[in-house]
Amino acid sequence: MVPHMKTTIDIATDLYNEVRRVAQEEKVTVKALVEEGLRRTLAEHARRAPFTLRNATFNGDGLQPEFSESSWDQIRNATYDGRGG
Repeated sequence: MVPHMKTTIDIATDLYNEVRRVAQEEKVTVKALVEEGLRRTLAEHARRAPFTLRNATFNGDGLQPEFSESSWDQIRNATYDGRGG
Protein backbone atom coordinates (compact mmCIF):
# COMPACT_ATOMS: atom_id res chain seq x y z
CA MET A 1 0.00 0.00 0.00
CA VAL A 2 1.30 3.44 -0.92
CA PRO A 3 1.48 5.82 2.04
CA HIS A 4 -0.47 9.05 1.71
CA MET A 5 0.02 12.51 3.15
CA LYS A 6 -2.96 14.65 4.01
CA THR A 7 -2.50 18.35 3.27
CA THR A 8 -4.46 21.52 2.67
CA ILE A 9 -3.90 23.84 -0.28
CA ASP A 10 -5.40 27.21 -1.18
CA ILE A 11 -6.35 27.57 -4.83
CA ALA A 12 -8.35 30.19 -6.69
CA THR A 13 -12.08 29.62 -6.59
CA ASP A 14 -12.45 29.70 -10.37
CA LEU A 15 -9.70 27.09 -10.75
CA TYR A 16 -11.29 24.86 -8.11
CA ASN A 17 -14.68 25.14 -9.81
CA GLU A 18 -13.11 24.14 -13.13
CA VAL A 19 -11.37 21.17 -11.49
CA ARG A 20 -14.63 20.03 -9.92
CA ARG A 21 -16.40 20.32 -13.28
CA VAL A 22 -13.72 18.29 -15.07
CA ALA A 23 -13.65 15.72 -12.28
CA GLN A 24 -17.40 15.23 -12.62
CA GLU A 25 -17.16 14.93 -16.40
CA GLU A 26 -14.30 12.43 -16.17
CA LYS A 27 -15.92 10.59 -13.24
CA VAL A 28 -12.78 10.93 -11.13
CA THR A 29 -12.03 12.70 -7.88
CA VAL A 30 -10.52 16.15 -7.48
CA LYS A 31 -7.68 14.40 -5.65
CA ALA A 32 -7.00 12.26 -8.72
CA LEU A 33 -6.82 15.34 -10.97
CA VAL A 34 -4.53 17.18 -8.57
CA GLU A 35 -2.21 14.17 -8.32
CA GLU A 36 -2.18 13.78 -12.11
CA GLY A 37 -1.33 17.44 -12.54
CA LEU A 38 1.47 17.27 -9.99
CA ARG A 39 2.90 14.13 -11.61
CA ARG A 40 2.86 15.73 -15.06
CA THR A 41 4.50 18.90 -13.75
CA LEU A 42 7.22 16.93 -11.95
CA ALA A 43 7.86 14.80 -15.05
CA GLU A 44 8.15 17.92 -17.22
CA HIS A 45 10.50 19.49 -14.70
CA ALA A 46 12.69 16.36 -14.73
CA ARG A 47 12.93 16.47 -18.57
CA ARG A 48 14.18 20.05 -18.68
CA ALA A 49 17.84 20.50 -19.40
CA PRO A 50 19.69 22.17 -16.55
CA PHE A 51 20.66 25.78 -17.09
CA THR A 52 24.20 26.19 -18.34
CA LEU A 53 25.85 29.58 -18.42
CA ARG A 54 27.48 30.11 -21.78
CA ASN A 55 31.17 30.84 -21.90
CA ALA A 56 31.36 34.61 -22.37
CA THR A 57 35.09 35.03 -21.84
CA PHE A 58 37.14 36.99 -24.32
CA ASN A 59 40.75 37.72 -24.96
CA GLY A 60 41.70 41.33 -24.59
CA ASP A 61 44.39 43.65 -23.37
CA GLY A 62 42.81 44.23 -19.96
CA LEU A 63 41.55 47.55 -18.70
CA GLN A 64 42.10 50.75 -20.59
CA PRO A 65 45.00 52.69 -19.06
CA GLU A 66 42.76 55.39 -17.53
CA PHE A 67 40.98 52.70 -15.48
CA SER A 68 44.03 50.73 -14.31
CA GLU A 69 43.85 52.22 -10.79
CA SER A 70 40.04 52.59 -10.64
CA SER A 71 37.60 50.83 -8.33
CA TRP A 72 34.70 48.81 -9.70
CA ASP A 73 32.36 51.64 -8.63
CA GLN A 74 34.36 54.12 -10.74
CA ILE A 75 34.36 51.77 -13.72
CA ARG A 76 30.60 51.17 -13.40
CA ASN A 77 29.89 54.88 -13.11
CA ALA A 78 31.98 55.58 -16.24
CA THR A 79 30.11 52.84 -18.09
CA TYR A 80 26.73 54.46 -17.39
CA ASP A 81 27.93 58.07 -17.66
CA GLY A 82 25.61 60.08 -19.93
CA ARG A 83 22.95 57.35 -20.10
CA GLY A 84 20.47 58.95 -17.70
CA GLY A 85 19.28 57.55 -14.40
